[in-house]
Amino acid sequence: MSQRAQDTGIKVIVVGAGFAGLTAAIECHLKGHSVLVLEKFSELKPLGDVISFGPNAGRIMARWANGAVYDRLYPLCHRNKELNFYMWNGEFIVSQPVYPLNRETPSVNGHRGEIHEIVFQYAKELGIEIRLGCQVLEYLEDKDRAGVKVNGETIWADIVVGSDGVRSKARELVLGYVDKPKSSGYAIYRAWMDSTPILNDPLTKHLVENGDTHTGWLGPDVHFLAASLKNGKSLSWVCTHRDEADIAESWSLPGNLDEALKVIEGWDPIARRIVELTPECVDWKLVYRDPLPTWISKEARTCLAGDAAHPFLPTSIQGASQAMEDGVVLAVCLQLAGKENVPLAVRAYEKIRYDRVRRAQLLGEETREMWHKADWDEVKKNPDMIKLKRDDWLFLFDCEKNTHEVWDETVKELTEAEGVGNLIQPSPVIDVY
Repeated sequence: MSQRAQDTGIKVIVVGAGFAGLTAAIECHLKGHSVLVLEKFSELKPLGDVISFGPNAGRIMARWANGAVYDRLYPLCHRNKELNFYMWNGEFIVSQPVYPLNRETPSVNGHRGEIHEIVFQYAKELGIEIRLGCQVLEYLEDKDRAGVKVNGETIWADIVVGSDGVRSKARELVLGYVDKPKSSGYAIYRAWMDSTPILNDPLTKHLVENGDTHTGWLGPDVHFLAASLKNGKSLSWVCTHRDEADIAESWSLPGNLDEALKVIEGWDPIARRIVELTPECVDWKLVYRDPLPTWISKEARTCLAGDAAHPFLPTSIQGASQAMEDGVVLAVCLQLAGKENVPLAVRAYEKIRYDRVRRAQLLGEETREMWHKADWDEVKKNPDMIKLKRDDWLFLFDCEKNTHEVWDETVKELTEAEGVGNLIQPSPVIDVY
């Protein structure tokens, strides 16, 4: 079990038990804060399909329980050697080796629900209080505290973390108005399935018969990715395409496989056969929001994390990873600032995270444009141009170490800007790793 730092006396309410909320809760607990997690669903089920965490997030998981959490995750993870790219017609483009796997900074790619279940159970093992069936209807705060109204009860703490997703209710308090999502202009058909039908078909069996593979087909305003996992036992695919459908009521619906096949009409028969062999899929509308001017409330007692603060395009392959980084950085800032300086910690959290998150968001936008609007004559001359960006600034980043390194300068800039005075000296802390 991970060593817990000395008690800080800081009380934290986390709204939402997704990856952002659970990471914030786990890291706040490990840093000595008292945590309560509120989740609207009455039962958490292992639903969904594939999700990817880069090495920058993998290092967070690898530290938990001295590696025991990663030991549980490893058997579920995608362990391919390369990502093979093809044009929509089946013409091979290039093979991109995967980022080197190591235990300190592993990539963690697998079934969303299965990975979430392991993280959720770790939070429970730590003794973190998680209340299910608690939908927060209102966020409250004053100068000295923040709180929520839920199930007829008002609960107060030193800080509230709104990690309740792209339709976050906390955004109203932070922004001062209702911020409605809008269509990004794209949607995704996505599926997770047992790979037996894929193995039994001569056209597709090479995708699963020799372990895990990852294959991408790129075409005008469409890309199709298929990955086999668990040593080829499962297969997941996603097809991103143009779609201007209204997302006012829902952004995730049962998908129509015939419609998915129309999107890739005339494409490589292998890609089409994957869809033909699929029992069911989901139609997921990609919700877009303009970057928020701020993630924190006026009194800096309420903050946003994860999708509530910064929705990502799937082509960034960083949405969940950046959500986890949010939780770590916030927990460290609270620890360094102390109970008397919670608003300072919240402001520092935003300042440390904001530019890095935006840079990662833009990477996803650049990748989608690169794939969907490729000049194929140029690609054939330089196939490497369509490879995923896996830069060291993104993947090798240690968000906890960086927060300690930039803390003093960040606080100095904040206090000088606000006319608060001298740099606040943090209390001695115990390194939990």
